[in-house]
Parts: sequence; structure tokens; C-alpha cells
Amino acid sequence: MYSVYSVKDTFKLPPEHFGDELDKVAAQVIQRKYEGAIDKDMGVIVSIFNVRNVSDGLIYPGDPATHHEVEFDVLAFMPRVDEIVRGEVTELVEFGAFVRIGPMDGLVHVSQIANDFLSFDKKSTSFVSKKTGISLKKGDIVAAKISTVSMKTSVKDSKIALTMRPDGLGKPEWAATQAKAARAGARKGQRR
Repeated sequence: MYSVYSVKDTFKLPPEHFGDELDKVAAQVIQRKYEGAIDKDMGVIVSIFNVRNVSDGLIYPGDPATHHEVEFDVLAFMPRVDEIVRGEVTELVEFGAFVRIGPMDGLVHVSQIANDFLSFDKKSTSFVSKKTGISLKKGDIVAAKISTVSMKTSVKDSKIALTMRPDGLGKPEWAATQAKAARAGARKGQRR
């Protein structure tokens, strides 16, 4: 999910910053360029740090800026299919729940919230099961499995589909409810 990469790149130093401290300007320019962007290999660039080895600048004809090579480290977030993640429910809508995982939100479709029929309660803005009594509301911390990932050129356009149906996922207290239901089912099967 999170990885650190070392990157080499170049940046332009505009003439108005010629008197400024080169390392600080390099860090600012690199942060503006990368942070929040999506790289197809690294994922969402969360943070730039450890900017180092800023080279002397080169001047190209017709360009008043100086061009410098630089090295820096990148903290990136790349969601992977079948990965188990933990996140906070940020929004509930009739068709499902949005869960914040790292710098992105994933969608858990209503059919993937639990192995139970859930109804959306508009008054309390929550999903509730009449059969088992489990519920899901904004602010709940849940475990989910990444089903599909579609990374685009921006975080807003990227999509992550999640499921909480496998046993052990969802809200932590659901595990006790699932175990209780399994024991009741086993006892029911023994009586036949």
C-alpha cells in the first residue's frame, strides 16, 4: 500500500528565485509538482522529503531560468487488488458506503457490506440489518478487501471498489455476531 521511492528529476529555477537558498526552492518546486499527483508506477504521491544533491544550474538559450538535477524521496500510496485495508466510513448513500483508505476513498456497494440484507435508514443515515442487528454509520472503522482498482490521472477520477463480505471483515464487533450466527446454525443443523 505505502512505499518509499528514491527519484531523480530536474526542475527549473525561475530568475526571481536566484538569490534564494537553492535547497529550499528545490524542495518547494518539487513538492508543488509531485504531491497529490498520480504516477502510474508509484501511485498517489503523498509526500516529498529528503531533497538532496541539487546540481549546479544549466542555462538554455531563450530560457531565463536555470535547470537543475535533483534527488528526493517519495512516499506513495498504491492500492492493490486483494489487499486487506482498514479505514473510516466517510459517507453513506443508498447504494453503499465510502471508506477512507490512505489518501483515497473506496466504495463498498450495499451488496458488499455484509453477508446479510441491509436497509438504508435515511433518518439515521446508516445501514441496518433487521436479521442480525448489525449496523454501519459514518465514522465507523472497518476492515475491507480491495476488489478492483482503476487508477486514472487524478485522485478524483480514480476508483477503488471494496468488499466487506468475507468473514472477519467489516466492523470488529461483527465478528462476534457472525460467530454467534454460525453457532446457532450449527445447533439448528444438529437437531434435524
